[in-house]
Amino acid sequence: MSASEVALQHNNNALNNNNEAAATLANKPDPSADDLKLLAALEEANRLIETDSKSLNSLGSGQGAGHSRKSSDTSQISVASGGSSGSSGAGSTGGSQLQDPEEDLWGLWGRLVNDWETWNKRKSTQLKELVRKGIPHHFRGITWQLLCSAHNSPEKANYAEYLRTTSACEKVIRRDMARTYPEHEFFKEKDGLGQESLFNVMKAYSLHDREVGYCQGSAFIVGLLLMQMPEEEAFAVLVKLMQDYRMREMFKPSMAELGLCMYQLECLIQEHLPDLHAHFTSQSFHTSMYASSWFLTLFSTTLQQPLACRVMDCFLVDGVEVIFRIALACLTLGKEELFSMDMEGMLKYFQRDLPAKFEADPECYFSLAYSLRYNPKKMKKLEKEYTAMKTKEQEELVELKRMRTENRLLRQRIDCLEAESSALADRLIRGQVSRAEEAEHNFAIKRELAALRQHDGETMEQLLTARDKIRKLTGMIEENCSSRESSLAELMVKEEELVQKEELVKCLQEELVQVRLKTAEAEATIRDLRARIQELEEEQKKMREATPDHSVAHLQEELIAVRLREAEANLALKDLRHRVQELTQLWTKHVQDQHGEKSEAAKQDVTSTPSKKLGLFWDRSSEAAKLEEELMTTKLHETAAVAELKEARLKVMELETAVQVSTNQMKRQEEENKRLQEALDAAEANIRTMQSQLGDHKRKYTDLESQMKEEKMLARIREAEKSQSLAELTQKISSLEFKNQELVTEGEVSRVGGSESDQVPRLQDKVAELQAEPSSNK
Repeated sequence: MSASEVALQHNNNALNNNNEAAATLANKPDPSADDLKLLAALEEANRLIETDSKSLNSLGSGQGAGHSRKSSDTSQISVASGGSSGSSGAGSTGGSQLQDPEEDLWGLWGRLVNDWETWNKRKSTQLKELVRKGIPHHFRGITWQLLCSAHNSPEKANYAEYLRTTSACEKVIRRDMARTYPEHEFFKEKDGLGQESLFNVMKAYSLHDREVGYCQGSAFIVGLLLMQMPEEEAFAVLVKLMQDYRMREMFKPSMAELGLCMYQLECLIQEHLPDLHAHFTSQSFHTSMYASSWFLTLFSTTLQQPLACRVMDCFLVDGVEVIFRIALACLTLGKEELFSMDMEGMLKYFQRDLPAKFEADPECYFSLAYSLRYNPKKMKKLEKEYTAMKTKEQEELVELKRMRTENRLLRQRIDCLEAESSALADRLIRGQVSRAEEAEHNFAIKRELAALRQHDGETMEQLLTARDKIRKLTGMIEENCSSRESSLAELMVKEEELVQKEELVKCLQEELVQVRLKTAEAEATIRDLRARIQELEEEQKKMREATPDHSVAHLQEELIAVRLREAEANLALKDLRHRVQELTQLWTKHVQDQHGEKSEAAKQDVTSTPSKKLGLFWDRSSEAAKLEEELMTTKLHETAAVAELKEARLKVMELETAVQVSTNQMKRQEEENKRLQEALDAAEANIRTMQSQLGDHKRKYTDLESQMKEEKMLARIREAEKSQSLAELTQKISSLEFKNQELVTEGEVSRVGGSESDQVPRLQDKVAELQAEPSSNK
């Protein structure tokens, strides 16, 4: 082996070792200033070694021409970490001709990430084109953060605090962890690092945005982010996706944004693919049956990981527009097959055939997606139409709910009216029965009155007959005094009749006494009922005052039924009073007629002893008539008292019903108060328990916080020591590299290269180990 070949081999080994050390430093999430200086020194050493290798290649016989893949990797990593951009152009013209196009792409992305602000402001169109073609795998983690402005997000500072807080969605999140990317190595192991990271990010976001909480589809997006970056950066990117890319509205419980996207996609299919839209309509194949997962998971559940990452690249640049474009591209390229399928076949196509076809030729799908016509103004118009349609549906739903409520209230009112109607029917039947009883009683009174009238008629006939006889007797006395004895005999007969009349009067007096006793009892009963009515009214007044305002309307509705039931009884009482009034008028007229006859009899001049006896007879007859009149008047008063008694009983019944209703209301109110008091006691006990738990948690939090401060202080001390060691090692590496360069230029590489070139990799390995220790401690 010649000296040039030995030197070239040593240079390649040193270059590989430098590449590994540089990759370790470049992969750190937050490189320090010392790390950047060390990366710059390693890059300069690589540039010198490459220059020396190219010079050796030009001097040698052509062996070892070109660079290894790791050399190109190191070039892009050094550019990404802040090294000089001229390293990609270093070397001779022959070396640049042999450079790999992928190396140029990596170098371009390294410069792009290193000078992101300039590219984002001045070269945004070129940046979009590069992203649409696909971001290199090693640059995706930082580029995704830069695209959505999550690299300096303040949410990272809250992530640790969210992890220490308990979320209400933890059980649901834990249950769905095994369902997210079940075949991926990072998430396959139960309770492994991948599932725990996914659980932490989902839990943190459920606490960050409590309105959205946790939705199953978001776990696939978070899993895709965790494949490219640590937990805190993935959480920050997720927050930006939710806030700035319309994903939050899509994951809300109502999922209104998803419905809008389904409506817009259906309109786009109707515009671009009318035949396919007609086929979907004929098969009742709604857009949400196949496209909802595209919008919720950004194709991460449909496509393989590399293609899903590329869709995410485009999504971070173009937003939800790219999902519409890719969806139309998938339908356009598969419409011929879809035309011949039914609903079940189309579902299988979207689940199995479409991912395979997409993976077979992804560039065809992406190129077709970006060549399709997409009008943002029309999408805004469709959004307004959908909003108006949903507003109208919401108004119709509100109106339907209102009508259902009114219908339910009307049904309850109908039930109440039916109950009242049945009660009124029962009351009517009872009223009819009572009216029949009253009619029967009136018929008995009429029969007694007719008997009295008949008896009065017979008495009047007897009186008239007696008057005629008296007149005849008077004539006979005037004509012949001898007929006195016969007249006296007749008078004796009349006296017997008078005795009978006196007995009749005594009977009438006794009956009058009984009637008066009944009247007195009725009046006493009426007074008691009136006192009872007054007591019930006072009790009802007190209960109304004690009853809350919200129950007055309810009590009034319950009293309406009682008042309606009073109506017929009042009508019956009015009819009875009218009949009593008619009887009173008839009786008054009858009494007046009797008084007229008595006045005529009083005008007759009776001078003889028989005339005096006849006057006594007339006096006794008038006394009987008075007694009968008084009896009839008393019976009329009794009828009126019975009517008043019935009215008083009706009022008592009404007041008792009202009191019963009020009592029931008070009982319900007392039960409600008792239930509320029990709930209040339970809530107070729960509050005391929670306060004690809160005190325990606060004490634990204080202990943990003090422990964390101590650990942070120890970590800072260790980092300071490691930084000092790194500075010393960096100085040694620089001196050795400078000595190595001097030996190469003097042509003494073959003599001393073996010992010192081996020293450089050992020092670089030690640097990598020291860099790995702080990252593992973190």
